[in-house]
Amino acid sequence: MELNLEGLNFELLIEVAYFAAAILFIMGLKAMSSPVTARRGIFWAGIGMLVATLVSFAYPDMHNYIPMTAAILIGGIIAWWTGKRVAMTDMPQMIALYNGMGGGSAAAIAAVELVRLSAGGELTLSGPVSQALAVIGALIGTIAFSGSMIAFAKLQGWMRKVYRFKGQQIFNLAIFGALLYYGWVLTGGSFGQNELMIFFGLALLVGVLMTIGIGGADMPVVISLYNALTGLAVGFEGFVLQNPAMMIAGIVVGSAGTLLTQLMARAMNRSLGNVLFSSFGTGDDGGSGSAVEVSGTMKAINAADAAITMAYAESVIIVPGYGMAVAQAQHKVWELTKILQEKGVRVSFAIHPVAGRMPGHMNVLLAEAGVPYDLIYDLEDINSQFPTADVALVIGANDVVNPAARKDTSSPIYGMPILDADKARNVFVIKRGQGTGFSGIENLLFFEDNTRMCYGDAQDVAQKLITGVKSL
Repeated sequence: MELNLEGLNFELLIEVAYFAAAILFIMGLKAMSSPVTARRGIFWAGIGMLVATLVSFAYPDMHNYIPMTAAILIGGIIAWWTGKRVAMTDMPQMIALYNGMGGGSAAAIAAVELVRLSAGGELTLSGPVSQALAVIGALIGTIAFSGSMIAFAKLQGWMRKVYRFKGQQIFNLAIFGALLYYGWVLTGGSFGQNELMIFFGLALLVGVLMTIGIGGADMPVVISLYNALTGLAVGFEGFVLQNPAMMIAGIVVGSAGTLLTQLMARAMNRSLGNVLFSSFGTGDDGGSGSAVEVSGTMKAINAADAAITMAYAESVIIVPGYGMAVAQAQHKVWELTKILQEKGVRVSFAIHPVAGRMPGHMNVLLAEAGVPYDLIYDLEDINSQFPTADVALVIGANDVVNPAARKDTSSPIYGMPILDADKARNVFVIKRGQGTGFSGIENLLFFEDNTRMCYGDAQDVAQKLITGVKSL
């Protein structure tokens, strides 16, 4: 029996495949919203991307099979190799890098379409609306690309955290105004290669200028923002190419990223404009965060004495921060938790929305160490438990537990929701030294009467706590 393919509608099959890929994207993103189903969601989204990629080979007029196959193989090998080798502590900069690549890809698609138009050709979908969408997608994608690259460089430690100069905001506004002007030129009809190159050059510069003035404390919000921009750029270019998979995937990622950005900014009690244009978050490069006057002194404690208190406690709440990530101490912390549980201690983990360098950074580290999800609580669920906790163990966290957010109206972080670690009966802070956090603001928690500082590398101190608890 021969299979007759003459009557087969390949265009219909392509549309059905793209629709299936879009459904898989949505289901995957939905599943990623819960730690329990996140692995399944990643798998579904990956299958959706595979379907969308393979379908692109089925277009009747497609002929660039060799370059396409080579690009997929090279990109897949690089992604697999880097994904296997990257340390969990380096995950934020990896996310920033890959997110930037997504924005750059959308910008490259727009560039191809606009170059064709500047040479006298037509867009894949001709018309002024398509032309405008191509320009908007190019603008957003290029900004997301260069901004994400700067974020990556900062997180990787390849450049100073913050660059600021007098009149920077006025200068940035002028550059952005010029970018909008050339964007209008590109949407207004015919244009040449010079206008196109100036447009992309200005867009790259805007992304750089937006990011160089932002400090490490704001990096979770910045990464989330550029994720939203990348999604929007992909969605716009999907409309230009009339590609349903790109449309839906871009819209879903863009809307989810926008919502996450709003939630992250709200968790810091700040507007997005304040994140992008204020000086908060510059302390990690030696910048000038506003100082808070404090009274008293930091009181040290050795790990052995802290272990005794924890071993005989009824309730211990652990507050992880970026210091735990740097020291890669999550496995030791989980080992300490299991030993305390064996002694009848109730142990919980308190996670602030902006702890670490990217959304969910602490959750990822704890999940890697094997910490059960039911031990991990968000800020709004755990704060009521601090007053009855015998010990709050703060590991490398700083600004997210600073009582200045409640007590000092002159503090830059005043009004920011924090974890109420200071309300526990005893607070042990594991910290390398007496420096300030990423915002450059002195932490009032370190000077409280019920707080003791346990200085040292988080992994080393956690091991000493383990040894101390075991000896009892």
